[in-house]
Amino acid sequence: MATLKNIFSILGVLTLVMLLVLLFKLEPAMQRLRGFDELAIPVYTKLVEQILATGNAAEATVWKAKVNDSLSAEDVEQVLRNVANEHNIKNVGELPLSKQVEAMTGQPFRFMKIYMFCNAMTAAKMVDYSDAYSAYLPCRVTLLQDKQGKFWLYTLNMDLMIHGGTPLPPELKKEALRVKFIMQDILRRGASGEF
Repeated sequence: MATLKNIFSILGVLTLVMLLVLLFKLEPAMQRLRGFDELAIPVYTKLVEQILATGNAAEATVWKAKVNDSLSAEDVEQVLRNVANEHNIKNVGELPLSKQVEAMTGQPFRFMKIYMFCNAMTAAKMVDYSDAYSAYLPCRVTLLQDKQGKFWLYTLNMDLMIHGGTPLPPELKKEALRVKFIMQDILRRGASGEF
Protein backbone atom coordinates (compact mmCIF):
# COMPACT_ATOMS: atom_id res chain seq x y z
CA MET A 1 0.00 0.00 0.00
CA ALA A 2 2.86 2.39 0.84
CA THR A 3 4.46 1.64 -2.53
CA LEU A 4 1.26 2.54 -4.35
CA LYS A 5 1.01 5.77 -2.33
CA ASN A 6 4.61 6.66 -3.27
CA ILE A 7 3.94 5.96 -6.97
CA PHE A 8 0.88 8.24 -6.94
CA SER A 9 2.86 10.94 -5.13
CA ILE A 10 5.63 10.75 -7.72
CA LEU A 11 3.07 10.88 -10.57
CA GLY A 12 1.44 13.90 -8.91
CA VAL A 13 4.76 15.71 -8.65
CA LEU A 14 5.68 14.85 -12.25
CA THR A 15 2.29 16.06 -13.47
CA LEU A 16 2.71 19.32 -11.56
CA VAL A 17 6.21 19.81 -12.97
CA MET A 18 4.96 19.12 -16.51
CA LEU A 19 2.11 21.62 -16.06
CA LEU A 20 4.52 24.27 -14.81
CA VAL A 21 6.90 23.66 -17.73
CA LEU A 22 3.96 23.82 -20.17
CA LEU A 23 2.72 27.08 -18.64
CA PHE A 24 6.24 28.51 -18.76
CA LYS A 25 6.60 27.52 -22.43
CA LEU A 26 3.16 28.84 -23.39
CA GLU A 27 3.34 32.13 -21.48
CA PRO A 28 5.05 34.09 -24.32
CA ALA A 29 2.38 32.89 -26.76
CA MET A 30 -0.40 33.71 -24.28
CA GLN A 31 1.08 37.17 -23.72
CA ARG A 32 1.14 37.77 -27.48
CA LEU A 33 -2.42 36.48 -27.84
CA ARG A 34 -3.64 39.01 -25.27
CA GLY A 35 -2.67 41.74 -27.75
CA PHE A 36 -4.81 40.28 -30.54
CA ASP A 37 -8.19 41.58 -31.70
CA GLU A 38 -10.98 40.80 -29.21
CA LEU A 39 -12.61 38.45 -31.74
CA ALA A 40 -9.43 36.51 -32.57
CA ILE A 41 -10.13 33.57 -30.25
CA PRO A 42 -13.73 33.05 -31.46
CA VAL A 43 -12.56 33.32 -35.08
CA TYR A 44 -9.80 30.74 -34.56
CA THR A 45 -12.13 28.50 -32.55
CA LYS A 46 -14.68 28.49 -35.37
CA LEU A 47 -11.93 27.83 -37.91
CA VAL A 48 -10.65 24.80 -35.97
CA GLU A 49 -14.20 23.50 -35.43
CA GLN A 50 -14.91 23.72 -39.18
CA ILE A 51 -11.62 22.02 -40.09
CA LEU A 52 -12.36 19.20 -37.65
CA ALA A 53 -15.93 18.86 -38.93
CA THR A 54 -15.06 18.86 -42.64
CA GLY A 55 -11.42 17.77 -42.72
CA ASN A 56 -10.93 20.54 -45.29
CA ALA A 57 -9.04 23.76 -44.48
CA ALA A 58 -10.27 25.47 -47.65
CA GLU A 59 -13.88 24.74 -46.69
CA ALA A 60 -13.23 26.36 -43.30
CA THR A 61 -11.90 29.61 -44.80
CA VAL A 62 -14.75 30.49 -47.16
CA TRP A 63 -18.30 31.73 -47.01
CA LYS A 64 -20.66 30.00 -49.39
CA ALA A 65 -24.30 30.27 -50.36
CA LYS A 66 -26.46 27.93 -52.39
CA VAL A 67 -28.04 29.71 -55.34
CA ASN A 68 -31.82 29.61 -55.63
CA ASP A 69 -32.68 26.74 -58.00
CA SER A 70 -34.80 29.03 -60.17
CA LEU A 71 -31.78 31.18 -61.12
CA SER A 72 -29.52 30.63 -64.11
CA ALA A 73 -25.83 31.50 -64.17
CA GLU A 74 -26.70 34.58 -66.24
CA ASP A 75 -29.25 35.69 -63.62
CA VAL A 76 -26.68 35.39 -60.84
CA GLU A 77 -24.04 37.22 -62.89
CA GLN A 78 -26.41 40.13 -63.43
CA VAL A 79 -27.20 40.34 -59.71
CA LEU A 80 -23.51 40.20 -58.76
CA ARG A 81 -22.69 43.06 -61.10
CA ASN A 82 -25.68 45.14 -59.97
CA VAL A 83 -25.01 44.69 -56.25
CA ALA A 84 -21.32 45.51 -56.68
CA ASN A 85 -22.24 48.62 -58.63
CA GLU A 86 -24.79 49.60 -55.97
CA HIS A 87 -22.03 49.44 -53.34
CA ASN A 88 -19.59 51.32 -55.58
CA ILE A 89 -17.14 48.44 -55.73
CA LYS A 90 -15.63 47.90 -59.16
CA ASN A 91 -15.85 44.69 -61.15
CA VAL A 92 -12.18 44.52 -62.15
CA GLY A 93 -12.24 41.22 -63.96
CA GLU A 94 -13.91 37.94 -64.69
CA LEU A 95 -12.26 34.56 -65.24
CA PRO A 96 -14.47 32.09 -67.12
CA LEU A 97 -12.51 29.05 -65.95
CA SER A 98 -14.95 26.44 -67.22
CA LYS A 99 -14.58 27.84 -70.74
CA GLN A 100 -10.80 27.69 -70.38
CA VAL A 101 -10.98 24.05 -69.23
CA GLU A 102 -13.25 23.23 -72.17
CA ALA A 103 -10.89 24.95 -74.61
CA MET A 104 -7.91 23.02 -73.25
CA THR A 105 -9.56 19.59 -72.99
CA GLY A 106 -12.16 19.73 -75.74
CA GLN A 107 -14.64 18.37 -73.17
CA PRO A 108 -17.57 20.16 -71.49
CA PHE A 109 -16.97 21.22 -67.90
CA ARG A 110 -19.42 22.40 -65.27
CA PHE A 111 -19.85 26.17 -64.91
CA MET A 112 -17.06 27.87 -62.96
CA LYS A 113 -16.41 31.58 -63.16
CA ILE A 114 -14.55 33.94 -60.84
CA TYR A 115 -15.61 37.58 -60.49
CA MET A 116 -13.13 40.05 -59.05
CA PHE A 117 -14.27 43.15 -57.17
CA CYS A 118 -12.13 45.93 -55.76
CA ASN A 119 -12.21 49.40 -54.30
CA ALA A 120 -8.76 50.72 -55.19
CA MET A 121 -8.59 53.16 -52.28
CA THR A 122 -9.44 50.48 -49.72
CA ALA A 123 -6.91 48.15 -51.37
CA ALA A 124 -4.24 50.84 -51.10
CA LYS A 125 -4.96 51.34 -47.38
CA MET A 126 -4.78 47.60 -46.70
CA VAL A 127 -1.46 47.24 -48.54
CA ASP A 128 -0.06 50.32 -46.80
CA TYR A 129 -0.83 48.55 -43.53
CA SER A 130 0.73 45.24 -44.64
CA ASP A 131 2.07 44.12 -48.00
CA ALA A 132 0.72 40.62 -47.25
CA TYR A 133 -2.83 41.91 -47.73
CA SER A 134 -2.08 42.16 -51.44
CA ALA A 135 -2.62 38.37 -51.64
CA TYR A 136 -6.27 38.94 -50.65
CA LEU A 137 -6.84 41.41 -53.49
CA PRO A 138 -9.08 41.79 -55.32
CA CYS A 139 -12.09 40.35 -53.49
CA ARG A 140 -13.26 37.31 -55.43
CA VAL A 141 -16.60 35.59 -55.79
CA THR A 142 -16.83 32.25 -57.55
CA LEU A 143 -20.01 31.03 -59.20
CA LEU A 144 -19.67 27.27 -59.35
CA GLN A 145 -21.95 24.52 -60.55
CA ASP A 146 -21.50 21.49 -58.28
CA LYS A 147 -21.40 17.91 -59.54
CA GLN A 148 -25.16 17.63 -59.05
CA GLY A 149 -25.78 20.67 -61.26
CA LYS A 150 -26.64 23.11 -58.44
CA PHE A 151 -25.07 26.57 -58.39
CA TRP A 152 -23.12 27.90 -55.41
CA LEU A 153 -21.38 31.18 -54.64
CA TYR A 154 -18.09 31.16 -52.75
CA THR A 155 -15.97 33.97 -51.35
CA LEU A 156 -13.11 34.21 -48.90
CA ASN A 157 -14.06 34.44 -45.23
CA MET A 158 -12.56 37.80 -44.30
CA ASP A 159 -12.74 37.28 -40.51
CA LEU A 160 -9.18 35.94 -40.22
CA MET A 161 -7.87 38.93 -42.15
CA ILE A 162 -9.85 41.39 -40.01
CA HIS A 163 -9.73 39.79 -36.56
CA GLY A 164 -6.98 37.14 -36.67
CA GLY A 165 -4.09 39.21 -35.33
CA THR A 166 -3.36 42.43 -33.55
CA PRO A 167 -6.18 44.94 -33.97
CA LEU A 168 -6.23 46.87 -37.22
CA PRO A 169 -6.07 50.65 -36.85
CA PRO A 170 -9.65 51.88 -36.20
CA GLU A 171 -10.18 53.55 -39.59
CA LEU A 172 -8.76 50.58 -41.48
CA LYS A 173 -10.87 48.15 -39.45
CA LYS A 174 -13.97 50.21 -40.20
CA GLU A 175 -13.15 50.06 -43.91
CA ALA A 176 -12.42 46.31 -43.79
CA LEU A 177 -15.74 45.68 -42.03
CA ARG A 178 -17.49 47.71 -44.73
CA VAL A 179 -15.89 45.53 -47.44
CA LYS A 180 -16.91 42.42 -45.49
CA PHE A 181 -20.51 43.67 -45.42
CA ILE A 182 -20.40 44.32 -49.17
CA MET A 183 -18.99 40.90 -49.98
CA GLN A 184 -21.56 39.17 -47.80
CA ASP A 185 -24.31 41.25 -49.41
CA ILE A 186 -23.07 40.29 -52.88
CA LEU A 187 -23.04 36.64 -51.81
CA ARG A 188 -26.49 36.74 -50.17
CA ARG A 189 -28.23 38.68 -52.89
CA GLY A 190 -26.50 36.80 -55.69
CA ALA A 191 -27.72 33.51 -54.19
CA SER A 192 -31.28 34.74 -53.75
CA GLY A 193 -31.53 36.73 -56.98
CA GLU A 194 -32.44 39.89 -55.07
CA PHE A 195 -31.67 43.03 -57.06
